[in-house]
Amino acid sequence: MPDFRIEAQFSGPVCGIDEAGRGPWAGPVVAAAAILDPARLPPGIDDSKKLTAARREALFAAVLASASIGIGAASVAEIERLNILGATLLAMRRAVAALPVRPAHALVDGKHCPQLACPATAVVDGDALSLSIAAASIVAKVIRDRAMTRLDSRYPAYAWAANKGYGTAAHQAGLRAAGISPHHRLGFAPLRRLLTQDVVIADDESMLTS
Repeated sequence: MPDFRIEAQFSGPVCGIDEAGRGPWAGPVVAAAAILDPARLPPGIDDSKKLTAARREALFAAVLASASIGIGAASVAEIERLNILGATLLAMRRAVAALPVRPAHALVDGKHCPQLACPATAVVDGDALSLSIAAASIVAKVIRDRAMTRLDSRYPAYAWAANKGYGTAAHQAGLRAAGISPHHRLGFAPLRRLLTQDVVIADDESMLTS
C-alpha cells in the first residue's frame, strides 16, 4: 500500500502527479496533481488500477473534499503534435499550474518529469508507493473515464463508455463500421492503417466539464 515515506523526505507542500490515458486509441490524456493533508486522509487510497470503479468514485469525492487538487489535460491534437509522452508532460504541467497551493516539490509517477517551477522527482510505480501520487491517479482516472463516457453518448459506435478508448474488440468493430472520429489518435499505428476509410466529422466540445 502507498504511504507518506517519500513525501516525508521533503520540506513544504509535496504534490503527487499522475496521468490517465496514455495507451488508448482515442480521447485526451488527463493528469492530476494532489497535495494531501495528512490529518484528513481518506482511508483506502491506492493505485487507481487496483480499485473498482465504484471505489474510485467514492475516493474521488473524498480526495476532492480533503486535498488540494489540480487537473490538466492534453487534447488529441496536442498528442498528435507532441507525441504521447510530450502531451502527457504538458498535461502534468497544466495540472500543477492549476493547484491552488504552490508545491515545494513534486513526485511524478514514472520515469519522466515535466518542467515545473519546483523541483521534481520521478518515482517508478509511484502510484503504488506514494499516497500523493495514488490520490492523483484516482482523480485523473475518474475525470478521464467520465470524459470518455460523455463522448460515448455522441459516438456510440466505439463503446467508449465501456472501453474508455482502448483498442478492444468492440472498439475495433466500431472503427470498421463507422470509420475514424475526430477523437481518434491518428499517430497510433493501428489507426494509421485505417486512414483510407471515411472519417467521421463532428463539432468538438469540452470533455472535462462535469
